[in-house]
Amino acid sequence: MASMAQWVWPAVRALRLWGPGGERAWARRPRIAGRRTPVPFSAGVSSIFGSGGSSEKEKLFLQDIAELIQARACQRVVVMVGAGISTPSGIPDFRSPGTGFYSSFQHADVPYPEAIFELSFFLHNPRPFCTWAKEMYPGNYRPNIIHYFLRLLHDKGLLLRLYTQNIDGLERVSGIPGSKLVEAHGSFASATCTVCRRASPMEDFWAAVMGDRVPSCAVCTGVVKPDVVFFGEALPQRFLLHVVDFPTADLLLILGTSLQVEPFASLSEAVRSSVPRVFMNQEAVGPLSWRPRSRDVLQLGDLVDSVERLVELLGWSEELKDLVQRETGKLSGQDR
Repeated sequence: MASMAQWVWPAVRALRLWGPGGERAWARRPRIAGRRTPVPFSAGVSSIFGSGGSSEKEKLFLQDIAELIQARACQRVVVMVGAGISTPSGIPDFRSPGTGFYSSFQHADVPYPEAIFELSFFLHNPRPFCTWAKEMYPGNYRPNIIHYFLRLLHDKGLLLRLYTQNIDGLERVSGIPGSKLVEAHGSFASATCTVCRRASPMEDFWAAVMGDRVPSCAVCTGVVKPDVVFFGEALPQRFLLHVVDFPTADLLLILGTSLQVEPFASLSEAVRSSVPRVFMNQEAVGPLSWRPRSRDVLQLGDLVDSVERLVELLGWSEELKDLVQRETGKLSGQDR
């Protein structure tokens, strides 16, 4: 068996080109189409774990992934998610032309849409960000079936870690514990003064934002910023868990991310080459498009449909339905 050092090196190598804050990367390729008849389960297992025979690797399909999970051949699942998992909850993504958040800021008081997430611009003019943050007020949006599928993975003891680019906090609302989460771009769970660096109560932050005021520190009157990672800022310390998680994973699920923001995007390359990667998205993007592996599964199209298809193949449809009803009922009770 390979040593831990051998497993960790690919993860470190994949991220060595980027600093802690990362840079934006733009990688987009045409959608990949075409299907084959799924290979038998035995072929799928041998292609992943080795059969001692030919080095030719069998192509995997979603059915094979479901059978591997059912057989407990994959028990350490790492998940990467982006804005696409929250759009079914009504939260726009960032880059979709005409409907994304960035499109809504094209005529606002910003030099370019991404500026609302740049620290230097925020310190100069925090109001555009505060206007956007008002939309993210807790309770405005609720988890959807994708979040609850990930919660079900956790409930079944299969979720090693969930790495999310989202700052909406819906993973937590769905019931996934913080110990299983790496919120790579921070969240609205806490806030800090940009001057004295003291923690600021979130209720004070939201009271100011909902009242169309700039949140200010009660101690030094400095501008208060939620602990969302802006461009140029260091990622949270928990992000370093990738050094251990990805080399030990036996399945990688990538859902609803454009794989355009580094260093998060390069995590898709950090699992061992023998590990299946399942990519569910509207279109093929990033390394899974231009440098696919033989054990990659691309499920392109509507994300909810893709997740429901996997759930059906796993035989979890009724369990997921019951979970959604139970958790939705709890949230409705909290609103009364």
